[in-house]
Amino acid sequence: MAKLEIASFNIQSALIAQEYGADRVELCAGMEVGGTTPSDDDIIQSRKNLHIKLNVMIRPRGGNFVYSDHEFQQMKADILRIKAFGVNGFVFGVLHEDNSVNITQNKELVELASPIPCTFHRAFDEVANCETALEDVISCGFQTILTSGCEPNVDLGIVNLRELVQLAKDRIVIMPGGGLRSTNIQNLHSKTGAHFYHSSAITDGGDTAVGAEVSALKSVLEEISK
Repeated sequence: MAKLEIASFNIQSALIAQEYGADRVELCAGMEVGGTTPSDDDIIQSRKNLHIKLNVMIRPRGGNFVYSDHEFQQMKADILRIKAFGVNGFVFGVLHEDNSVNITQNKELVELASPIPCTFHRAFDEVANCETALEDVISCGFQTILTSGCEPNVDLGIVNLRELVQLAKDRIVIMPGGGLRSTNIQNLHSKTGAHFYHSSAITDGGDTAVGAEVSALKSVLEEISK
């Protein structure tokens, strides 16, 4: 059955995601910049209160995905420290100045995270060639790519998402996210055939998932998986 991940920018959102049927939480801070590494306390409290899977974003700041040596060292330290909190996955992505995938640095982070699986986040949507980037990300050892199809949202990226799912085969999970809601997830699934979907489930202009939207997303996935 197709599964649902909810991007949660606070503990309350993570708990709502769990209560209304999400399969996994992606915990972040910094909603205004698209997500940054959450505090240790938020991770620990989320892990304590969640029985569903918990992925954690590793991103030292907003802005681009090209990091200084100091920022890269911070990312490495964050992964090593947070591994001890019992999380189920890490979410990050490092690019070169030309927006190609930084294979060396990503591979180093994936190896540090091992055996915990890693998701390459929407830095993927900044790349110049999504087919080349797909192969680069696979070579780094990631298990999932979170992407809107290299477009501003999943509706605009639906053709690329379909192609990525087909090219990925069983080598890596393509997880559509970015403007994903209960109103478009059925069409997205029918056009792409993806098996994992990502949404903030925020429909009221706030910063916390709306339970009814999480439930609606999950209901659509359950229906189309029959």
